[in-house]
Amino acid sequence: MNVNPTRMMLTSLKKRLATATRGHKLMKDKRDELMKEFLALARENGRLRQEVEGRLAEVYRNFNVASAMMSQEVLEESLMFPKQGVVLEVDTRNIMSVDVPVFSFKTTAEDPTDIFSYGFARTSGELDNAISQLSALFPSLLELAAREKETALLAAELEKTRRRVNALEYVMIPQLQATIRYITMKLDENERGNQTRLMKVKDMMVAEALEEKRSRDEEAMDAFSGQ
Repeated sequence: MNVNPTRMMLTSLKKRLATATRGHKLMKDKRDELMKEFLALARENGRLRQEVEGRLAEVYRNFNVASAMMSQEVLEESLMFPKQGVVLEVDTRNIMSVDVPVFSFKTTAEDPTDIFSYGFARTSGELDNAISQLSALFPSLLELAAREKETALLAAELEKTRRRVNALEYVMIPQLQATIRYITMKLDENERGNQTRLMKVKDMMVAEALEEKRSRDEEAMDAFSGQ
């Protein structure tokens, strides 16, 4: 880092290093917890997806059988005007500083089981089964959608946290440590230089004092000899 090697800068960098070290630990802890949450969610998401896909396959089979047993016109007419509707509500909950969606719904009709928009005389039982199964599957589909979005959000936050941990661990903290070492060495070098200069000045002062003393002694001897 391009800084002036002063004691004030050294103190500032040591504070920054302490802050970066604490932040690195916190970010590592967050990354580890996010990883645990993500893995647990991924396992649950896989189980739920498998369950939903299995139930959807049964719905499609009943629809296919109904399509084979009923004319296309009667099938389309039976499903043209749905009798039941839903109002979707979206809320959020916080997981490790990540807001994930929570879906809920309520039916527009007073009776949630009132889902058939046709009479039973012209339709097959397989169509009734398919619609009943699809209606029962709707909450699981909403839960799966929420889990899928939650998984994507946690994965994005986990990747962002991982990049921050790596930036602190491999870039910022090593730079701060290297700069602190450089400034410490520079200050030590300056201190040794100052001590060397002080010792030289002291030697010069001692030499001058000795020379003055020798000169005074010689003058005294000369004066004594002249008498």
